[in-house]
Amino acid sequence: MAKLKLGILLWGQCTDWPAMLAAARRVDELGYDHLWAADHLLADWGDPHQPLFEGWTTIAAWATATQRARLGLTVGANTLRNPGLVAKMVTTIDHVSGGRAICGLGIVRRLLDGEEVSHASARYQFDRARHAPRPLQAHLPLLIGGVGERRTLRIVARHADMWNAIGTVEELTHKDAVLREHCEAVGRDHREIERTLDIKLLIRDDEAEARRAWDALMRANRVEHFGEPLLLGSPERVAEALRRYRSIGFHTVIIELPAPYDLETIERLIGEVRPLAGE
Repeated sequence: MAKLKLGILLWGQCTDWPAMLAAARRVDELGYDHLWAADHLLADWGDPHQPLFEGWTTIAAWATATQRARLGLTVGANTLRNPGLVAKMVTTIDHVSGGRAICGLGIVRRLLDGEEVSHASARYQFDRARHAPRPLQAHLPLLIGGVGERRTLRIVARHADMWNAIGTVEELTHKDAVLREHCEAVGRDHREIERTLDIKLLIRDDEAEARRAWDALMRANRVEHFGEPLLLGSPERVAEALRRYRSIGFHTVIIELPAPYDLETIERLIGEVRPLAGE
């Protein structure tokens, strides 16, 4: 079985920079594999106009303040920035971080690989675009998020190094089967694509205690209703759930944490859950 990889996505809303930076440093110190930010210009949960930090500049700052964790967005919004600019940004972050960048976005593969690109469409224009320097990584990985069966998973099959998805075990079993069909259609080995699970969870000794803590976080973020898959409870309960996801091939787990960032969850996830879930 593949190694279990753990990452933390820190919500950029309803926080201040010292708190967000301190949480990122702690995630890095504890040995997490990844550190992620989201890419929204308005708050994703609750009041859209509450305070929010921008994603790319956040991970650029983290690049200078961390040493180990890989850095990325889940995922960059294609329509917000010209892809040629994004390729330059993620290459810069790769250099600043010493080769730890992940490009969570659409398709910028040819620019990252040093090719010259010309392109004309209603959205983007390139005239012999070429970037220097190249990323430090010989192959800077592309992460593509989403579960749309006709378009998104076809793009994942063609271009992604990493696929990020949200859903129950049953839902993702079906989505993974669709992805395999797309891979077969384009002549690609599906095993080349790293499956990554995006999930929101909080750890306490019992589920009721975890629910109270989660509800307090939602109030702090002005969220009245939260309907996405949510995992609350003891390390044993969380580990059992992660083992089920691992049984269908999702060995990389990205945990979303709202502010104020729950240090107990950050520490117990890697200290207690990881050994129980099967390293």
